[in-house]
Amino acid sequence: MPLGNAAGPSYPQAALNAVSTYLKGLRPELPRPVWLLEAGGVANSLGNGIVVPFLVIYLNDVRGIGLGTSGLVVAVLLGIGIVGSPYAGRLVDRIGARTTLMGSLALLAAGYGGFPLVREPWHAFLFAAVAGAGNAGFAPSHSSLLAGLTSREQRTAAYAITRVTDNLGFGIGGLVGGLIATTQVPESFDVLFLVDAGTFLAFLGLLAFVPAPTQPDTSARVGGSYAELARDRTFLWLLVLTALLVAAAYAQIATMLPPYVKDHAGVSEAGIGLIFFVNTIVLVLAQLPLAKSLEGRNRLRALALAGVIFSGTCLAILLAGERFSGTTAVVILCGAIVVFSLGECLHGAVNNPLVADLAPPHLLGRYMALRTSAWQLGFLAGPALGSLLLARSPAGLWITAAVVCAVAAVGFLVLERHIPQEAAFTPSAKVGRKAFRVTWRTSEMRLDDPLSPSADAAPHQAPEASHAGEGRHRSA
Repeated sequence: MPLGNAAGPSYPQAALNAVSTYLKGLRPELPRPVWLLEAGGVANSLGNGIVVPFLVIYLNDVRGIGLGTSGLVVAVLLGIGIVGSPYAGRLVDRIGARTTLMGSLALLAAGYGGFPLVREPWHAFLFAAVAGAGNAGFAPSHSSLLAGLTSREQRTAAYAITRVTDNLGFGIGGLVGGLIATTQVPESFDVLFLVDAGTFLAFLGLLAFVPAPTQPDTSARVGGSYAELARDRTFLWLLVLTALLVAAAYAQIATMLPPYVKDHAGVSEAGIGLIFFVNTIVLVLAQLPLAKSLEGRNRLRALALAGVIFSGTCLAILLAGERFSGTTAVVILCGAIVVFSLGECLHGAVNNPLVADLAPPHLLGRYMALRTSAWQLGFLAGPALGSLLLARSPAGLWITAAVVCAVAAVGFLVLERHIPQEAAFTPSAKVGRKAFRVTWRTSEMRLDDPLSPSADAAPHQAPEASHAGEGRHRSA
């Protein structure tokens, strides 16, 4: 009996058509400059993955710098971001996101590219300070530039792709770095740092083809200040809840999960690696579909759901560590990390777009800078507090983390009443199927053609942009 007839396609064909339509619907319709920016992000995360996991090994085993001092070098590299990000945010608002990002990439290339020259501890601190200054400016300027090159309807997809490229690039970079570096050949680490510096320079080159968005008027840019931002109590509470969630969930999973499951569930290093590999795969596969599913939905409720998921994951980790061991524990932990990864996808799909929609155009850099600082503070405080709790009460660590995540979830629901209606919901990317349009500064060459062939140009075209300065386009 035939499965179809002349009146319509067969059932298998209909299923294939449905799958094809769904996959096409996941394809973000973004302008060409955004894809170039995302390509640069791939290079950046790949370089970080190549170097960051092996930095302490290089300093200690190759250059003979003590473990304690090597740890301080890494702390300087990462810690400067907390202090420097607010200054970078001010710079973004004054001179533009694109210009600030270019400066950050140059500092990162110089800092990491200088590590092969390290012979004394002070050399390492010097290059760490240079790279740290670049790191402080990267996230605020990159996030601001991405917001300025997209419409409200496109930002969820654009930031979702950034998370995918970050995770995929870092994971592949770590694999490549492990294949290149060996302490038996000290010069192999020089290759790591030079490749990393090359990725920053490659990103810098791509920015030559990314035009600057329109900018607010000069008086607004010069007159903006953090005092103005401090009056936005809703945003400040969002930062507090974000820092809590990062400290209790992201930081604990990244730093405290490995020693806990190794000591309490007998999970081997290979098992721990498998758990984090599953995390990366789920993030890469699920981020875009989940971002798509959030169109038209309340962002604060999505954040609350992420908090509930993180809370449940912490309890599942406790259960695995207390009741199971070996292979069984790994299977349970892999299941828990799948659920955790879905929570990450929810959180990642709404956090940056929400901040971009809350920020006035002339303060976008400052808003993004404090969002970056909230994440950095969470990752600084989380491991410090988590290690103390793990030493005194392993069960208490995961129970406390679960409670904090649940409190953050409730906080997001309370905050929902104070978020402006136009920012509280994720806009639909299907609105008119329009792509935000950016015009190149010359009449002969334009970068307004989206890479997605079905995308149309937006009716609100940005004026010709000068590479000397930039700001944020205010979407309707």
